[in-house]
Amino acid sequence: MESPEYSEANYVEGRRRKSSSSSFRPIVFFLVPLFSVLLDIFLPRFIESARTLEFPLLITIYFSLMKRQPIAGIVIGATIGLMQDSLSQQPLGMFGIVKTLVGYFAASVSLRFDVNNPALRFMLCSFFFVFHQFFYWVMVRALLGQVPNIDGVDELVRAILNSAIALPLFLLLDKLREDES
Repeated sequence: MESPEYSEANYVEGRRRKSSSSSFRPIVFFLVPLFSVLLDIFLPRFIESARTLEFPLLITIYFSLMKRQPIAGIVIGATIGLMQDSLSQQPLGMFGIVKTLVGYFAASVSLRFDVNNPALRFMLCSFFFVFHQFFYWVMVRALLGQVPNIDGVDELVRAILNSAIALPLFLLLDKLREDES
């Protein structure tokens, strides 16, 4: 005889609850990424140390984690990356390709883990920042034939800083979501 707390129905219900995605109003999906890209472009003009922050990447990670659908992660990453490319001095497509990869993998990870845990969010942001920087370096080297200067320790510090910024940012964005049943 199976105890009620370990029944198959409870397991299926728990999996359904864990895998449900979050929805946002369409205006949130438009304004938050646009604001993050504008912040990424204009903030360093006033505060030099803001160059270390990567707001569009953090927004890509957040929305991809919350949607919990790899195809949605691809669309989110590509849209934010191309928006960042088109509004910056970068060649069109560089951030689009890299953020598409981040969106896909972030959404895929969210299918396996409870991404509402702050410690896991911190680790995922750190990992995806390093992932993003590595693949951006590969893209610049392969497609543009340039050799960007990368300092591993500096990138690790930037990853930790961006992850620390991500935690309160994600809590703020959590207030804008509407959970689906």
